[in-house]
Amino acid sequence: MPVVEIHLVEGQHLPARMEELLRRVSERYAAVLESPLSRVRAFVTMHPDELWATGGVPAAVDGDPAPYFVAAVLEGRPVEQRHRLLAEITDAICDVLGVTRSRVRGRVAQVPPDDWAIGGVPATTQRREEIVARSSLV
Repeated sequence: MPVVEIHLVEGQHLPARMEELLRRVSERYAAVLESPLSRVRAFVTMHPDELWATGGVPAAVDGDPAPYFVAAVLEGRPVEQRHRLLAEITDAICDVLGVTRSRVRGRVAQVPPDDWAIGGVPATTQRREEIVARSSLV
């Protein structure tokens, strides 16, 4: 299930850093969720500077990167794990892109297992044992 989408402004970061960013975020995501790396999906969405504003100031004027990310997880993950995920993804973004930590924003989006498919099969069916084990820890 682990999916993370990172939103950035075009031209604010070297294209060569994107591969490193995706690798590092994926590794940290897998480690935090104690999930196989092969399950992680990570991607970057680039936005033209005229379509991005931070505090109402267009990115073309502001110029100081302010990345945003969304990390999707199945419902039932402990709050401590979700908080660690927010911190680890933020760390990876800051480490790789050199952005100011206080400018990074992100959220964890919890998805009900019945609303997530793995190979076309709901996660409640596909990962039943994992979901039950995780819910007993909460």
